[in-house]
Amino acid sequence: MGTDAAARAGHIRSFVRRQGRVSNAQQRYHQEMMAKIGVPYAAARLDFDALFGRVAPRILEIGFGMGETSAVIAALHPENDYLGIEVHTPGVGSLCKLVAEKCLHNQRIIQHDAVEVLRDMLMPGSLAGAHIFFPDPWPKMRHHKRRLLQAPFVALLTSRLQPGGYLHCATDWEDYAQQMLAVLSAETLLENTVSGYAPRPEQRPQTKFEQRGRRLGHGVWDLVFRRRLDSLQAEDDRQNELA
Repeated sequence: MGTDAAARAGHIRSFVRRQGRVSNAQQRYHQEMMAKIGVPYAAARLDFDALFGRVAPRILEIGFGMGETSAVIAALHPENDYLGIEVHTPGVGSLCKLVAEKCLHNQRIIQHDAVEVLRDMLMPGSLAGAHIFFPDPWPKMRHHKRRLLQAPFVALLTSRLQPGGYLHCATDWEDYAQQMLAVLSAETLLENTVSGYAPRPEQRPQTKFEQRGRRLGHGVWDLVFRRRLDSLQAEDDRQNELA
């Protein structure tokens, strides 16, 4: 069983589709902008060059929330292309609004389950980086199985990174940070860029929520791993063992 098949077999959704209130502005921008920057889910490989109209490093963001951080990063790094995945309409509408206001040409959005997008739409080795900032911590013990950062998901995501490509995660739940560190460290195709947790990289802007939490003494843990440069043969060997 390969990485993609394993992800299909062990796929537990890490989200619940909530009927959150969608503002008039969010709805309007969602309707207008998704026709321009939205990417419909399809069980077919995505052509990044055609999608963005150029060749550039591609960064994936999974679960961008209301999109404030996504828009700031995309504006600061016009040399990169960004693909954001989010299931909740208010957040998608919010990022659409920011993209329109900032005239961002390097942001695209898929409103769909991230596991299915990774498995069905993204080519192996197609990503220069991936961001997972403050995923749902599912704090109750009985819900921990729904946490996104599990071994099968990490293996699938790692396979979509190019050698040297990075995975940057952040959480404000200490026990989830510990789980993240353990799972990422156990993935043989990844290596930690530091010993343990990383200082917040400048590429991740602090949100107002995070700044308020820090003032109250709440912790935030960043983890930055990279796909090993020598990982292509190791992945081939692993796929052969699983076949």
